[in-house]
Amino acid sequence: MASGSNMMTPICLVENEKEQLMVNPEAVKVLEKITQPVVVVAIVGMYRTGKSYLMNRLAGQNHGFNLGSTVRSETKGIWMWCVTHPTQPTFTLVLLDTEGLGDVEKSDPKNDSWIFALSVLLSSTFVYNSVGTINQQALEQLHYVTELTELIRAKSTTKSSDEIDDSDEFVSFFPDFVWTVRDFILELKLDDKPITEDDYLENALKLISGMSLKIQNANLPRECIRHFFPKRKCFVFDRPTKEKDLLVHIEDLPEDQLDCNFQMQSKKFCSYIFTNAKPKTVREGIIVTGKRLGTLVETYVSAINSGAVPCLENAVTTLAQQENSAAIQKAADHYSQLMVKQLRLPTDTLQELLDVHVACEREAITVFMELSFKDDKQEFQKNLMSSIERKKEEFILQNEEASVKYCQTQLKKVSEHLMKCISNGTFSAPGGHSLYLESKMKVGLYYEAVPRKGVKANEVFQNFLQSQDAIEKSILQSDKALTDVQKAIAAERAAKEAAEKEQELLRQKQKEQQERMEAQEKSFKENVAQLQAKMESERENLIRDQKKKLEHKLKVQEEMLKEGFNKKYEDMNTEIHQLKKEIEKTKEEKSWGAGFFDGIGDVFLTTVPNRFGKVAGAIAKGISYTIK
Repeated sequence: MASGSNMMTPICLVENEKEQLMVNPEAVKVLEKITQPVVVVAIVGMYRTGKSYLMNRLAGQNHGFNLGSTVRSETKGIWMWCVTHPTQPTFTLVLLDTEGLGDVEKSDPKNDSWIFALSVLLSSTFVYNSVGTINQQALEQLHYVTELTELIRAKSTTKSSDEIDDSDEFVSFFPDFVWTVRDFILELKLDDKPITEDDYLENALKLISGMSLKIQNANLPRECIRHFFPKRKCFVFDRPTKEKDLLVHIEDLPEDQLDCNFQMQSKKFCSYIFTNAKPKTVREGIIVTGKRLGTLVETYVSAINSGAVPCLENAVTTLAQQENSAAIQKAADHYSQLMVKQLRLPTDTLQELLDVHVACEREAITVFMELSFKDDKQEFQKNLMSSIERKKEEFILQNEEASVKYCQTQLKKVSEHLMKCISNGTFSAPGGHSLYLESKMKVGLYYEAVPRKGVKANEVFQNFLQSQDAIEKSILQSDKALTDVQKAIAAERAAKEAAEKEQELLRQKQKEQQERMEAQEKSFKENVAQLQAKMESERENLIRDQKKKLEHKLKVQEEMLKEGFNKKYEDMNTEIHQLKKEIEKTKEEKSWGAGFFDGIGDVFLTTVPNRFGKVAGAIAKGISYTIK
């Protein structure tokens, strides 16, 4: 169940014991295993209206959600059924069946409102199920939609909930709205002309003319549905069967015993959901997986139980904290796995390792960018950079250790003859110094021919030569075949060669330092490039959300004008003008904050606490001013 889930039976997601909401941890565990995007379909409505039957049909089953056969509400809380999406295998279909609204046995009517609000917050398609017709009574029963402004917040704020109305933001994250009308007995006609089910719904949602309090109250649910849910759909259903005795056991009836029209209508409804229901997203196009859905449920219910109002912005922040921390771990692990797979230690040069590092880091950053969101201050990205920088230094150290170990082993082999001659006193005879130099030269030639000695090859050989200094001087001084002048010349030549070797070693270290600094610069630029691309994408998503709100407001405004509500039409001009200004501001805004660049410099300073780290940090900060 790593990518999706196919549960055999539903499980309670939100328990509602004694009208106290509690998240079922077992259900959250199920969701945590779902890494696919989820299409969440929730159904609400008055109790005993046949909600569960429709959800079972969406699951492709007759049994599952408890249908019940008495006037008592069977479903308590919110039940969940995760199944493989029948037409989109890359998605998981999550069905949420809710307890019936308006249960006379409930002591707290607010409990129903929370169930309704949670269903809206969690779903990508919200189904409202009713019986009979869409008339004033049906709309009055849907009064829960008018309470959403008090039960949901789009943005966090320090003001009390009574002072806020950010319901204009709802359109950017509310689900699609589907009204299913059961046991529908009317003809779909208006002024003796055939109309569609959608026409029927839209006509029912037209505002009633008049300014009385009664009319304003009657219009309120209509206005809320029109303002909050830009995409609306309607389905009407005949009675499943005209025989009452069969109706109470509908889940046991073979399909061919159901009313033909009802069969066709049910298939039409399911087909629409499978084709049109979108994956659940939160604001700015952030896709919700099963794991993320579990976090949202826990965050919302926790807010409700604490007496607060569920806030989308707070929920997304909580979600981002968890997901971004996990994204750092996954990206860092991906980097390590790639490095281990692609590196063969010791590498011939440091540059060889750094080239692999740059490529692996690029992929790791890509992994992080795909999994992370709402990293507004780039704190998580900076933490990833620190992690990768530490891991890179560890690989460099491992590479050096592997080189030292290998070089010492190979040097011991090629110098074995030399060391035996020294032990046997071979070089103690006249002319021994010349023989010693010849043997030492051969050691150098043999050592040089050894392949892939790595970055410590020169240093290990230089240490070997230094260890021979005292021996060579002793052999030189005891060689009776040489005059004092010749000995002095030989000693001077040896000192000069040692100094040249030291200089060569220093040049190598300087070159490696330069290579490391260039790798740091590439790292910085890669992080910046991918961040720029991600932030540009996020800005486009934000503009898309804002345009969606604008289009919806313009549509609602046009409807107000057509229906003769000129005052409401004029009132919306200010909102529309403000939204247009926001869109232009978003388009013009730069995607950066100076803190990110300085933060990258700090990463280098703290991760590599030496002279090189300070230089690299200064370079990173310097580059930032060039880019800004």
